[in-house]
Amino acid sequence: MAQLVKLLDYVSRYESDLSRYPTQYIRLKRYQWERMKTQWENRDSLTEWEQMNVEVPIEPEIEKWFSPITRLFSKRTTEEERTVVEENPVEVEGEFDFSPKLNYSPSNLKQLRKHYLEQLFQFQLKWASSTLTQKSKLDLRYMRDPLLRSFAQLLPDNYLLFYYPILKVKKAPVELDILIVTPVECMCITVLEQESMAAFVDTGDRFWLKKIGNQETKLLNPMISLNRMEKIVDSIFKNNDVNFPIKKYLISRNGYIDRPGKSFDATVVDRRTYENWFTALKESPLPLKSMQFKAAQSILDVGQTTAMSSLFDHEEEQKEN
Repeated sequence: MAQLVKLLDYVSRYESDLSRYPTQYIRLKRYQWERMKTQWENRDSLTEWEQMNVEVPIEPEIEKWFSPITRLFSKRTTEEERTVVEENPVEVEGEFDFSPKLNYSPSNLKQLRKHYLEQLFQFQLKWASSTLTQKSKLDLRYMRDPLLRSFAQLLPDNYLLFYYPILKVKKAPVELDILIVTPVECMCITVLEQESMAAFVDTGDRFWLKKIGNQETKLLNPMISLNRMEKIVDSIFKNNDVNFPIKKYLISRNGYIDRPGKSFDATVVDRRTYENWFTALKESPLPLKSMQFKAAQSILDVGQTTAMSSLFDHEEEQKEN
């Protein structure tokens, strides 16, 4: 599952320590899956799960680009906490609290995996909208967003996903489309998804045509948004000495994109090619890379965050009850 690093302007666990959370997530995910699968195979009780949070050491190649101050900050634990971690690899309660539960016994491994990934997706949304001390109000539509689910559940763990992030550009908030920072490139993605089977035709103007049968309507040229996104990301990378490729993608899962006689520097993916393109994305054998982390961190550093205190929110809930 791709790691949902930033969702809109929500507060994110990854903002607090990008050097740590991605590797923690991968290990936690794998551990809990093997644990669930083993218990299912042995037909043990699955209704109650003991919370198990695993501490993951930072890989040397990932840690090396962080400044000494950052490394010192990421290791701020008391000697007592260090002793606990050495004796039992359990994180501070609440920080990595992914505890999958099962209220029924799936008939096969595929069903078990589907149920596990569903709970993991909910956990990702929690990480992408809260920390131990802050919380953003999560719009429930993201729990049902099919594109977000597709990217989060089917892409590899080593992909860092920014889903319509709001960045501060020259002190003004700017909403981008989708960014995926892979081990080899930063993907800028603009999505054209409206009515199924719609055809989007590039007219070479500020507006494109959308055709459905004999009906034609105009829509703003999607390349405007895509090109703007590329320029913003390129500027962020240059300001932070990040040497990392940026590539543009214009995609439509349910429609057709027609650019007659046009050639441009973006990859076009529509319903004719989407499955093959997406399958290729899923088959990434590369591990997380230090430059990938540096690229993602530079974007996070200019992200806008709107959140409230988790403690205040908890107190308000108590008052209501």
